[in-house]
Amino acid sequence: MRETKLADVPAVFLIFSNDEVTKYHDLETLTSLEQIQFIIERRAERFKNKQGIRWGIAKKEDNVIIGSCGYSIKNCFQAEIGYELARKYWKKGIMTEALRAIIHWGFHKLDLNRIEAFVIPENTASIKLLGNLQFVEEGLLREYAFWKGQFHDLRIFSLLKRDYTDSRLTEVQIIF
Repeated sequence: MRETKLADVPAVFLIFSNDEVTKYHDLETLTSLEQIQFIIERRAERFKNKQGIRWGIAKKEDNVIIGSCGYSIKNCFQAEIGYELARKYWKKGIMTEALRAIIHWGFHKLDLNRIEAFVIPENTASIKLLGNLQFVEEGLLREYAFWKGQFHDLRIFSLLKRDYTDSRLTEVQIIF
């Protein structure tokens, strides 16, 4: 996992230009390289301002970005986790491995106490992923978010530091 740079715009475009990837995302399917450039620059700015951190998930063999994951920082002890992966790489354990690494990093390097995730109820793959990572569902937030021209219910999940065990952590390289 590494920082996403402007040189990665074409690879990131392949991810966010797919309707299946953006189906449950809070942004429209992207249609231009300029939109991707804006996202990459915005993520760098949020990191600089300590509002968030987002790593690109790169293939080991060629370092091409195939997804991302990271945090939006809510306060010094709490963050929201987010992630997406190119459709071609779904159901291969890649996101599980990446999230295990950043959860460990969040609790041990950021000193987080609580990590939250918000998921559209129909996104069963994401709900299963969070369950496998020890997240606990806390409830349904009715019409909590608005994007793509409509309100969305969101299920909220959390993982507390006191409940976290990292016995299945695998070795993932995280580069700043």
